[in-house]
Amino acid sequence: MRHDQRAVVSAMQQQPVEVFSLELQQRRLLVRVDMNVPLQQRGAAGLPEIRDATRITACVPGITRMLSAGAAVTLISHLGRPAAGHWDAELSLAPVAQHLAEQLQVEVPLCADWLESAAPAPGCITMGENLRFLPGETEDDEALAMRMAAVCDVYVNDAFAVSHRAHASVCGVVRHAPMACAGPVLSGELRQLSRLLEAPVPPVVVVVGGAKVDTRLPVLQRLLGLADHIVVGGGIANALLHAAGHNTGASPLPEPSLAGSVRQLLQQARPGQIVLPVDLVCATRIAADADTRVCAPGEVSAAESILDLGPATAQQLQSLLASAGTIVWSGPMGVFECAPFAAGTRAVAEATAAAAAYSVVGGGDTLAALAAFGGAEDISFCSTGGGAFLAFLAGQLMPPLEALNHHSAQRS
Repeated sequence: MRHDQRAVVSAMQQQPVEVFSLELQQRRLLVRVDMNVPLQQRGAAGLPEIRDATRITACVPGITRMLSAGAAVTLISHLGRPAAGHWDAELSLAPVAQHLAEQLQVEVPLCADWLESAAPAPGCITMGENLRFLPGETEDDEALAMRMAAVCDVYVNDAFAVSHRAHASVCGVVRHAPMACAGPVLSGELRQLSRLLEAPVPPVVVVVGGAKVDTRLPVLQRLLGLADHIVVGGGIANALLHAAGHNTGASPLPEPSLAGSVRQLLQQARPGQIVLPVDLVCATRIAADADTRVCAPGEVSAAESILDLGPATAQQLQSLLASAGTIVWSGPMGVFECAPFAAGTRAVAEATAAAAAYSVVGGGDTLAALAAFGGAEDISFCSTGGGAFLAFLAGQLMPPLEALNHHSAQRS
């Protein structure tokens, strides 16, 4: 790991004040959780069904303890990427509130106007509607942050998965809240990931997939200092294959402005450090009955898209993961929700679960894949973060964590 990366990691490893070190009786707690869970088609109740509830389940013990301590708890979260200022019924937190109520076995009312409403009674809970319906949330708007801070006595960040974002609900609110602290999910993440960075057992294999190429590139550049091998799939694999001169057909590619960064990543890596696919599964459409074709990189036709890793690549990755000392995985290898394109992600999931290595897996889609294919119980640590998880390991500055540490220092 480079010296500058070590310095940033050391700063981020500081543990902010934890919520259960405070007196909570009759205090109004504004708890930022991450319940941005994957949804699927509507069920019998008319609400979208939750495909994987791992992020909700992770929050339940802490919420239960806060309620038992006599706190008045208002939960806030985002879901998906709605247009700010516009209601979107498909991205309402209603199914999340319903699922949480079933887990807690208490009523969890969903409140659209939580910024203007009275706090729940001590020992009771309410959930605010999707934060990203609010104009200014993703811009860290100061006025919105002040309104959030005004509804609480204690602000609690328990949303590690968004703690790399400078948003009002994780950054600005900390500047104005009477008291700000970390929740148990966030604290647990920081402890586990710090442990991973202190002395990872080599060889370290990092597996990165998913569609978010723009946010993955700077993280991957920093991870070159941590990983012995970086395995790529999904959109980031498409981008690197294209930069390496292979035809990628109709596969989505990052903005042209990122082409230089993609080439730079390939140039900075040591020989063999970045593991590109040796074969691919392609099709002209995403469907359960789609006609698929396995081909080598560069043999993708103009009408086809790359939708999964091929069988030879999957076998290669299984061997690589079996010999790893440490495995870090974030992001599916293909469109795993559709059966013809699930084999690559399944292979990584099964190999990671079977490996003797210390394994850390993170990201909503990755956790959903583990839930679908099994093996979560054999993973050393399942992180609720995706981008945040990788950013922390890469030693990137994370404004919400900086804000919490600064707040703690000011009040110590």
